[in-house]
Amino acid sequence: MLPFARVTIIGLGLIGSSIAHAIRANMPTVRLTGHDADPDVRDTAIRLQLCDDIADTAGAAVIDADLVILCVPVGAMAAAAAALRDDLSPEAIVSDVGSCKEEVARVLVEALPGATIVPAHPVAGTERSGPEAGFATLFQGRWCIVTPIEGMPETATERVSDFWRKLGAEVDLMAPDHHDRVLAVTSHLPHLIAYTIVGTASDLEEVTQSEVIKYSAGGFRDFTRIAASDPTMWRDVFLSNREAVLDMLQRFSEDLSSLQRAIRWGKGDELFDLFTRTRAVRRSIIEQGQDDAAPDFGRSHE
Repeated sequence: MLPFARVTIIGLGLIGSSIAHAIRANMPTVRLTGHDADPDVRDTAIRLQLCDDIADTAGAAVIDADLVILCVPVGAMAAAAAALRDDLSPEAIVSDVGSCKEEVARVLVEALPGATIVPAHPVAGTERSGPEAGFATLFQGRWCIVTPIEGMPETATERVSDFWRKLGAEVDLMAPDHHDRVLAVTSHLPHLIAYTIVGTASDLEEVTQSEVIKYSAGGFRDFTRIAASDPTMWRDVFLSNREAVLDMLQRFSEDLSSLQRAIRWGKGDELFDLFTRTRAVRRSIIEQGQDDAAPDFGRSHE
């Protein structure tokens, strides 16, 4: 039995379009409606036949929907919710895909009084964006973290969890504030570091841009992949999860200072112990199926 018969996706970028593709592949009988605030994106979605119907307004998109998924930057959640509030069915469940959960939960509860809200975060993505970037297997074998709000029906959480399982994801439940601390260290801080390193390289006057590009080894190249992520989305993530990000950034700064001292004073054993521990983390990620163990991260060199 399907958890939902009529699903509406608000925001048809990478994640929204991938959800549409995944629904088509795994739950083909679901009636799928989409909307994006950008008319060019709506035109592209129509051309790609992402949904059964692409509505011109958010309100028109959610009429009769029993699941509404907000796939917009976290800073746009309040406006997106307000745009559909008057047309939302009382029986509908509203969810989202944002990378910050405590702030999103607060905003949605405030914008949609009386609505059933189950925030969620599929931990999946690429550096690409837009409706043409989506694909059906994006969530296959990846984690989707569902963050129930206190007082919301447990059955709603179960239905949203079942929905993500049917798209191929593994599901875990977390409190919104705990989610934000976990993601601050596993996702948000790495992105911040990547933006900083790539920005530093581009600012160095003694290294020309052509040399940075020409001699990009695997490490820098991977940082540029992360740093190519959607700027609007990540601006909103850092501002919405600022407390957890700043806390993790302070811890990172302290560890970086310790590493700096070890290099300065030639403490090889200390460096070796750190690198051994971090290598074990990488092996654990591969063992749990969260990355490719192939040489050079499975890249093709043809």
